[in-house]
Amino acid sequence: MSSSTPPVSPGQAVIQPNDLEAFWLPYTSNRAFKRAPRLVTSAEGTRYLSADGRGILDGTSGLWCCNAGHARTPIVSAIQAQAQKLDFAPPFQFSHPQAFALASRVAALAPGDLDHVFFTNSGSESVETALKIALGFHNVTGQGGRQRLIGRERGYHGVGFGGTAVGGMVANRKIFGTLLAGVDHLPTTYNRAEQAFTVGEPEWGGHLANDLERLVALHDASTIAAVIVEPMGGSTGVLPSPKGYLQRLRDICDQYGILLIFDEVITGFGRLGASFAAERYGVVPDMITFAKGITSGTVPMGGVIVRKHIYDAFMKGPDYAVELFHGYTYSAHPLACAAALATLDLYREERLFERSRELEPILATAIHALRGEPNVVDIRSVGLAAAVELAPIPGAPGQRGYDAVAHAFDHAGVLLRAAGDSIITAPPLIIGEMEIGEIAEGLKSAVRSVA
Repeated sequence: MSSSTPPVSPGQAVIQPNDLEAFWLPYTSNRAFKRAPRLVTSAEGTRYLSADGRGILDGTSGLWCCNAGHARTPIVSAIQAQAQKLDFAPPFQFSHPQAFALASRVAALAPGDLDHVFFTNSGSESVETALKIALGFHNVTGQGGRQRLIGRERGYHGVGFGGTAVGGMVANRKIFGTLLAGVDHLPTTYNRAEQAFTVGEPEWGGHLANDLERLVALHDASTIAAVIVEPMGGSTGVLPSPKGYLQRLRDICDQYGILLIFDEVITGFGRLGASFAAERYGVVPDMITFAKGITSGTVPMGGVIVRKHIYDAFMKGPDYAVELFHGYTYSAHPLACAAALATLDLYREERLFERSRELEPILATAIHALRGEPNVVDIRSVGLAAAVELAPIPGAPGQRGYDAVAHAFDHAGVLLRAAGDSIITAPPLIIGEMEIGEIAEGLKSAVRSVA
């Protein structure tokens, strides 16, 4: 340490300004990133500004969340005003008006009798909450033996113990042990041989829902609490549910008294051209988990929408008693509620869900035009989301996808996302047709760069 270095108190680390070492990035190859960091310093509309001053087209809505775009004035102003008026309110035994206003707005967007909202702070917390509500519901209705949870292979349900256990992504699970006992999985609905280059929902695969009958026969329905699925698998590379699949799951769950949970953290708030995918597919699950698009990514927030009979089942005992021993310090945080209310206003005023439906075929046409490019083995699209899957480099799965996304950012000025060797785009709902073309050109450049 030089004589000019300020003294360091015991236990204090020596950290240089702008040092990258201290931050352990999530879901990131930290060593590679810190050798060549990709940093953004500001954002507006559909664009980021990189640390070296380049405009970067946001092809992924941040991380599936900035559906209304970045730094939208109505949302920013609502957050600023709320911070000055009420920065925090305790959520246990107290609350604030915006929480009730927002719950009513969200419930009004959901189909059927999904009319009660429990607020969380993320998709992961939403899934944990839904799984606990499912277990609690069966207990308070005299069916405490229903403790088994069923997810799906290649499913992603966040990073909590419950969500990771019901999830079906091997890399998320393999080093963490069993996580939760009493978990089983339906088979993935994706089969490239049967579904390659499908636009929208695949014709093949609806029958795979019948595997739930096999799990009922194996474990007995009296032991199964809930089934949780994504209407579209996002994190594993845009995997739309096959035609009839979700409807068949609903029928089987009804037959055996099993709760059906739709994880709509990605598909909610316009991604598939509707408030929720449940609306698009005409299926009313027992619970919907949401997050991300509820605030357009500005303030962390999530939640669970539950059907009336589930809520009512807990409303027993003395009026002063707590009905559900579960919650978070920041549930329905005032700033998050303000951001969410302003975001829902934008969605409505700018007809962004309808816009997503209108742009769906335009995005599909642009991205499916990459069929025939080097190493492209599949293209999948539904709603305002698409994935281009590349053949893996022998012995190095995921490297081709990683390198393609790096090239898109560094040389094409487009932010994309890799899921293994699948390259994902899910742009903000305010994207324009010319910008969709820009994303497609960036994708083409990226694909060719790793040929």
